[in-house]
Order: sequence, then C-alpha cells, then structure tokens
Amino acid sequence: MWLTPEEVLLKNALKLWLMERSNDYFVLQRRRGYGEEGGGGLTGLLVGTLDSVLDSTAKVAPFRILHQTPDSQVYWSIACGANREEITKHWDWLEQNIMKTLTVFDSNEDITNFVQGKIRGLIAEEGKHSFAKEDDPEKFREALLKFEKCFGLPEQEKLVTYYSCSYWKGRVPCQGWLYLSTNFLSFYSFLLGSEIKLIISWDEVSKLEKTSNVILTESIHLCSQGENHYFSMFLHINQTYLLMEQLANYAIRRLFDKETFDNDPFLDDPLQITKRGLENRAHSEQFNAFFRLPKEETLKEVHECLLWIPFSHFNTHGKMCISENYICFASQDGSLCSVIIPLREVLGIEKTNDSSKSVIISIKGKTAFRFSEVKDFEQLVGKFKFKCGAASTQHYDISTEVAIGFDSTGPSDNLEARSVTCQKECSKTVNTEALMRVFHPQNLETLNSKMLKEKMKEQSWNILFAECGRGVSMFRTKRTQDLVVRGIPETLRGELWMLFSGAVNDMATNPGYYAEVVEQSLGTCNLATEEIERDLRRSLPEHPAFQSDTGISALRRVLTAYAFRNPKIGYCQAMNILTSVLLLYAKEEEAFWLLVAVCERMLPDYFNRRIIGALVDQAVFEELIRDHLPQLTEHMTDMTFFSSVSLSWFLTLFISVLPIESAVNVVDCFFYDGIKAILQLGLAILDYNLDKLLACKDDAEAMTALNRFFDNVTNKDSPLPSSVQQGSNVHDEKSSHISVDITDLIRESNEKYGNIRYEDIHSMRCGNRLYVIQTLEGTTKQNVLRVVSQDVKLRLHELDELYVIFKKELFFSYYWCSNYPVLKHHDPSLPYLEQYQIDCQQFRVLYHLLSPWAHSANRDSLALWTFRLLDENSDCLINFKEFSSAIDIMYNGSFTEKLKLLFKLHIPPAYIDVKSQDPSKGDELSKEELLHFSQLHVSMPANEKEAKSVRNIPEKGKGKVDIQAYLSQWQDELFKKEENIKDLPRMNQSQFSQFSKTLYNLFHGDPEEESLYQAIAVVTSLLLRMEEVGRKLHSPVSSAKGCSSTVCASGGPSTVKTESHLEEKDPSSLKKEPQWSFAFEQILASLLNEPALVRFFEKPIDVKAKVENAKTSQLRSRTRM
Repeated sequence: MWLTPEEVLLKNALKLWLMERSNDYFVLQRRRGYGEEGGGGLTGLLVGTLDSVLDSTAKVAPFRILHQTPDSQVYWSIACGANREEITKHWDWLEQNIMKTLTVFDSNEDITNFVQGKIRGLIAEEGKHSFAKEDDPEKFREALLKFEKCFGLPEQEKLVTYYSCSYWKGRVPCQGWLYLSTNFLSFYSFLLGSEIKLIISWDEVSKLEKTSNVILTESIHLCSQGENHYFSMFLHINQTYLLMEQLANYAIRRLFDKETFDNDPFLDDPLQITKRGLENRAHSEQFNAFFRLPKEETLKEVHECLLWIPFSHFNTHGKMCISENYICFASQDGSLCSVIIPLREVLGIEKTNDSSKSVIISIKGKTAFRFSEVKDFEQLVGKFKFKCGAASTQHYDISTEVAIGFDSTGPSDNLEARSVTCQKECSKTVNTEALMRVFHPQNLETLNSKMLKEKMKEQSWNILFAECGRGVSMFRTKRTQDLVVRGIPETLRGELWMLFSGAVNDMATNPGYYAEVVEQSLGTCNLATEEIERDLRRSLPEHPAFQSDTGISALRRVLTAYAFRNPKIGYCQAMNILTSVLLLYAKEEEAFWLLVAVCERMLPDYFNRRIIGALVDQAVFEELIRDHLPQLTEHMTDMTFFSSVSLSWFLTLFISVLPIESAVNVVDCFFYDGIKAILQLGLAILDYNLDKLLACKDDAEAMTALNRFFDNVTNKDSPLPSSVQQGSNVHDEKSSHISVDITDLIRESNEKYGNIRYEDIHSMRCGNRLYVIQTLEGTTKQNVLRVVSQDVKLRLHELDELYVIFKKELFFSYYWCSNYPVLKHHDPSLPYLEQYQIDCQQFRVLYHLLSPWAHSANRDSLALWTFRLLDENSDCLINFKEFSSAIDIMYNGSFTEKLKLLFKLHIPPAYIDVKSQDPSKGDELSKEELLHFSQLHVSMPANEKEAKSVRNIPEKGKGKVDIQAYLSQWQDELFKKEENIKDLPRMNQSQFSQFSKTLYNLFHGDPEEESLYQAIAVVTSLLLRMEEVGRKLHSPVSSAKGCSSTVCASGGPSTVKTESHLEEKDPSSLKKEPQWSFAFEQILASLLNEPALVRFFEKPIDVKAKVENAKTSQLRSRTRM
C-alpha cells in the first residue's frame, strides 16, 4: 500500500527494523521478529506488542519502503506491505518506473519532491476506487489494511470505523483494536506473544448495552450465541455504542425483518454505509420523532440561537433545526418550548441590520418568529429565501420590540381549503364530519355541570391559542402539556390530534390523495378486505355511530384505503378499534392520515404479521418495571405475565380495556407525548395496584385485580351521554370498589414517571429489538428442528449446529450482495421450514464443507446432482429438512441407503451430463454454470412423472394461502411409504459409466485404495458379463438385431433409450449399437460380495469433528470464493 510520504529518522528505526534491500534512493525494511523462527525471541514479542497497542504504520504492516537521497539523514516512508509478495511488487515498480528518471535531476531536493509527488498521485488514483471516505483518509487506509490482513474477510466487507479499547478475557483486560464493519464486529490484540482475534457477526447479537460495575467503570456488554463479551476504555463510549447499536439493528432488519427494511432505501447498499452517514441518520431519526415530521425529512443544519417568546416577553435559548421542508426550534433552558414552521406556510424572511444577528420569519395567519444570535445568519436567510421562494416582506423596525400578533380565530384556513379538493371529488362517499358531531351534537340549551366544565376547557384552549397561536406553527409549551393532561375538549380533539401527531403535515402535502386511494381500493377483494369485513361489526359495537351504515361504511373505507396504501401491513387486528375512535373525533380523511401517522411513525412495526414493535415495547415496559417497581419484579416469578397483560394496552392504546370516555384521554396524551405516555400510564396503573398485585398468589388472580380496576376507571368530566359511556353504570353496581378518575391517573403518571426521557426509550427499543427478533428466530429454529428430528438419525445437538451453518451460509450471500434474489423469498409469515432456503451455489459450499464425499474429484457434479435430487418442486431452492436428509444418509445411512443415494444421483431427474466450459478447470464448475445446470429439466421415467403430477405443492407467498393444498401435502407426507428399491428406474450405459467413475473418485486417498479399486473392477466386469449373458438369453438369433430398441420383460437387463436430452452421442450410433442397463438390485448384490466396499461405506464418520471444522472454515471458504 502506498503511503503519504512522512519523515522517518533511521537512527531510531534501526532498533525495530531490519534492512533487506537498498539502492541509492530506496530502502526496503522488514519488521524485527516478523518471519523469524520463534518470533524473533524477546525482542520480537516486545515489538509485536508495541505494534498492537500503538496506532502506527508499523502495527499495520511488517514491511516498508523508505525513500532516501545520498548524504541525507532524513528518510521518507512511502509504502508498506502485509507480506513479502506485496512489498516486492512495490519495489519492482519503483525500480522499473522511477529509478531511471531520478538520474536526470540535479539536486536531492528535486528528487525528493518528484518522488513525493509521484506517490501522492498513485494514492489519489487508488482513492477513486477506495472505500476510505472518512475524515482522515491516510489513517483510515492503514486501519483498513490491518483489518483485511488480520481477519481475512472478503474485500466487499465495508469497514465503517475502528476504535482503541480493551477486551476483557475473564478478569484480564487486553488492549487492542475494535473494528466495526457492515456485517461484523472484530477485535484484535497481540500482547507478549498472546494473540486474541474475535469476529462476531451482527446478526448473532441478542443483547447490546452499556454497563458499569466495580471493576469496569463504564463498558459495552455484548451477548452473542449465549457468550458474553465486554469492551471498555473507549475514548468516546457513547459515540461507539450508538454506532454499534445502529449496525446491529441494520443487520437484524436486513436479514430478519425484511418487511420494514424494504421501506428504507438508505440501507439498500451496504457499501454506501459510512460512520458519518450513520451519525447523520441517527440525528435525522431523532429530529423526525421529536417534531413528528414525515420520515422522508433529513436534518440538514442545526444552529444554536435565541427565540423571542411574545407572550412571556423573553428570549429562550435552544436549537434551530432545519430540514428540506421545515424549520423547527426546541428550547434547552427548561422552558419546554418548541415550534414547527413548514416552509409551505412561510410568506417572508428578513434579516436585521443590528448586532443581534436576527432572522425574522413571517408566516400565514399574521404571525412572525424572531430568531436572534444566529451564526452565519446572512447565509441562512439566503438559503431560506431560495428554499421557499419567499419575497421580501415589509421592513421591520428592529430598534424597538417586534410586535407579533396571532390569528386565533380558528385553525389554518389553508388546511381547510386544501381538503376541499378531496371533498369535492369524493363528496358522495367520504364523510366530511366527525361521527361524534353527527351522532352526539352538543345541545347548548341544556347546559349541565359537565357541559359547563367542557366549555371552561374550550375557553382555556382559546386563551392559549390567543397567546401561542393556532395551527401547525403554534408555540408548544409546558402549559400546552398541562391542558392535554386535563383532557382535550370534544370539539377540538380531532384538530389537535392532527396537529400533535404530525398528520396535518402529511395531509397538507398530499391533497386529494385519500380520495384517489378510496376510489382505487373500492371493490378490491383480498385477504385484508375479508378480515376487515369480519371485524367491522366488532369495532365499538355499543356506540350508535357503529350501529349505523354511516359509521360502518366510513370505517370500511379508511381501513381498505390504508390496506391498499400499505399492502405490506394490509390489515392487522386492533387497527379497527383504533380507527373507529379516530373516526369519532376526526373527519374521514383526517382519520386516514392519523392512522398513517400511528402505523408508520408513532408505533413502528406494531401492525405487521409478527407485531414486532408491540413486542419490543413490551420488553421496554418490563425493563422500566424492573427499574421503577423492583418489589413487583421480586414478587412475580415470571415476567411474561406483564407481556400477556399489556399487549392489548399497547396495540389499542388502552381503548380495549378502558371505558371509551376514559380511553380518549389516553389517546390525547399519546398523540402529544408518543409511546412515552403509554409506558408512563402502564407504570402508574401497576403502581396504583401494587399492594393488590403483591397479595396475589397466581397470574389469574392478578389479571382479575387489574380487570376490576379498569372497570372502575371513570371520567367524571366527560360530556358524552350516558348511553354511550361504558363506565358510568359499572360504578353504581360495584360501589364497594373505589373509582379512579382518568385525569388523576394520567396526572399521577406524569408526576411520578415524567422523568423518563425519549432518548432512553429509543435506546431501550433498539436494544430490546435485538432480543425480540432473536427470540422469534430461536422459536423458528426449535420448530424446524422438532419437525426434522423425526425423520433423521442425527442427534438434536448435531441438527442444531447444522441449522446454524445452513442459515449462516444463506446470510453470507446477503452480506455482500444487496440484490440477492433468494433474499426476496424470506417471508416470516411462511411455514417455518420455508422461511430459509438455499440455492445450488450455497448448497455446493455446504457440500464441500460437510459431505464425507467432498474429497472426490467430481465433487461439484455430485453437489449439483444431490441438489437436483432434493429439489423436488423444481423451484431451484431447498429447505433445511431436504438438506439435512441428504447429510443424514451420508453420515448415518446403512450400506444400502448410501448406495441407493449414489444410484439416484446418477439417474434422472438428478443426473445431468455436466461438462465445464473451461477445460483447464477439470471437473470444477463456475457459479454461472452451476446455476444453469440446476435449472435444467430432464425427462423422467413415466412412473416418476405420474408420482410428481399427483404431488400438488402449493405456491408460496402469492395471494391467499391454499390451506387445502397444504393439508393434502401434509397428508401425503404422513402416509408416504418407504421407497421400494424395485421401484427405482434402471441405469443405462452412460449413467453406469459415470457411476463407476464416481466410485473410483470416492476411493481415492483411502487407506484401502488398492483393494477398493480391485473390488470395483471385479464388480464392473461381473455386471458386464451378467448383462451379456442376459442379452444372449433374450436374443438367441442376433443380439445386434433383436436388441435394437426393444424393452425386455422385467427381471433381466433391457435396452433403454438415454433419458437425458443432453447426451452428446450421435443418435445414429445408438440405433446400431445396442444399449444395456442395470437394475439397482443387480448393482447392490454385486457390491455386497466385496467386503472392502462394504467396509468403506459402513465406516463410521465423526460428525462432530466435521461440523466443528465446517464452522471454523465456513467464513474462510467464502473469502476464497
């Protein structure tokens, strides 16, 4: 590797380096201790340790080239190499291309300048194709070289970053280097002759957390395949942990959670992932989550500044965050003030002329925002004007206080105008009023105490709107949160849900979208629409709105439209309950966008086939219970109780367990605070019932106590009529139980658990996502092993290790090929056996690693034929059950079973005539040739064709699942009889010839090689004599004429036509020369007469040793390929 020229003092360097070659201008040196017997003694050990611990060029490569000029003590390092071959190439290039040129220069200074310029040019040329795009390319190139040298991973493996740290081996810290790449965490240390090399793939990580104890002040704990690893002494542990967390979750999503991965174009190409890119992505995700912006927004700039708060008459300090379409502000001085300004609302942008460095942004609704002490404010104003195309507005007199007025008459007129388009297009079908206004209009003439309280709430919000503004750009403060906790008034609920959830932005930027989707989805019929129809009448059935066709039709349209928009989710149970509540308070189009906000942003991955998001948040909830209610965790023997209880809490936002009049207050808080509100309320409920739960003896008793509590939660201020309220009558009947007001419960949850931070929840979500998905994968594995173990002789632990190797080989294909076709077949909703399947290329790699017959010269052909035999449905993929059945016969099969497998490999449909296009490779096949031959279909004997036509294997992953076809297939497998050897087709001349060659190849290298060769020669000549005698018996007149193309009676040898359409013999010669064939019984009987052959096939094979060797060499074999 060429290095940027750097000065080296040779006087000090001679202690660590030995000179190997030199001339007038260059010196080639070798690191002391490298390549010497015994490692160069004590000096070599010390040098090796120094290289590992220090961050220097020396630690990277044991060879280097220095540039020198005569009579100078200063040398320049210009190249280094990991091995002698690499450094020799550099040396030869210098001698051939540089040495002759240097003689023309007059001064040493000119020579040095020329060499330095040439080397820098070479580095720049290399950099065009290099992955090193970090802040310090030179240092990163050195690290990349050591990473490649130490771990031998394929060159496509992208190094993201590296850190100096300590790895704890027992109680001993080992100082070394941690390398984070797209698919692996790698660690290398060399201390006093002791080398530690660790490679962990991210998809194996089940736990990742920051920990601290007495010995380790702060460390990163990682759990992989049941083993714990600890890393400490980082310079920036938080930054390191964040990157590890991102890389682990990226791998998990790419390999196990394809549903969400497909929606993320950033992760499509692993080679494009960089440290800076990951950091920017993390900041953008936090930005979008905090301000509830569309997922497509990317954080571009952050500026510290002051924002003038007109109603408080002071400047609050915070950060201005800028994306493509939004300017946002969040305070950092404890005032909890935030503002969102969509660029679509901006009318004008001005800068001030004084020293305050102020930017004034005017928006629709007669509102202006003043940001002061903004760094580079002049450039920022220019960017804003360019983005929104805003013309300069009136000049502000900045010498006096900026007067800012708010239009508090109602929500943004612009939003109303935009929705008109949708309403006109779909006015006949889409409801333009919230169902609550239609079915429960407020009667101002009959004002009771509850209605008066409701009016007081409305007045409080109107006062807030007058001060803080109304609509998407209103100031959000602690006062806003207090009003939300008290409960949003019925008339404002839909508007404020849209505002706090960010759905208002989605609807404003997609005018008319809902009407189009409704029109396109009308009349569609699929699995999702069938499930929707089934659940329509179960959605708030006691509410009058959903006892009428108006409510049911609106619910149907919204759910069907969303299933059409997002077919990956389609429809999931609990969506109907949530949507029915949204329709009560929001217009139909607004309810649709609220559902989009919940499913795609606020509750990610909740509503998919495996409800991963809900399971993750349950795990977060359990973690919070352990932290805040330790006495409860000590009492409960099994934490899964909380998971079973809380699943409906998270999926329906408590709507399914609380009376509707109380549940809507919870939804208010959810749209304002996100999942934090649900977690806080869950903790408050458990805390309120703590004494009762501690007194419970079992889960059933605890469940009853919680259900009774929910029945007694009331909302004393709810203005809903008693016919709609679900909790009003319950309290009267069960007066012995104390009722709890939902407002008090929510307020208590905020007071006790309001200190839970969004950042902590996000981190816990990431950590628990690893655990949840690995748990689901563990369940898949156990189910697969349970099914497969019934049909093979391999022990359960052997099957377990085989499954790990099988799955790992599949993942290796995903690691370095972003558009690998098999990846598209991974679908967690499929039956367990079909979730992971390999193609012929992957099978060949596993065959080479695991098969006891892999030493054969024609092993590629054997792997191909075995794959074709196992691929019964001809989809060019095989599952683990099929794979393990072949491996099981090779290891544990009897003499007859092994011979039968070999026999079937040499007859159709498995057998195909294989010849490599490159004669120099011999029997080795390229990847393209292998995949081509695996896809070819060969004609089969009639009896097998009939058998296959009966077997109706259902198509996978397309449309509705054909349950009857699966049941039929299952029944066939249950009643499948042992294959009779008499049913096997006969083997013809060319097939028998290949069969004999295969046996010769298998025997090569065996201790009894000579006797085995003799035995197979005896068997072959015996079979040929038997065939000749049989032919004469059946054709006494003329064997040449009588056996031209007749099929003889069963029991003796017969003449058959070659089955393969790839047979290369001349057809005319086949007619002249009679073809002979053998039945399996004949070959079996002949081979049984040779003890050497029987011993060879019945010789026990050490499965454990073979599997262990496969595990250690699996990654190396991929590197070689």
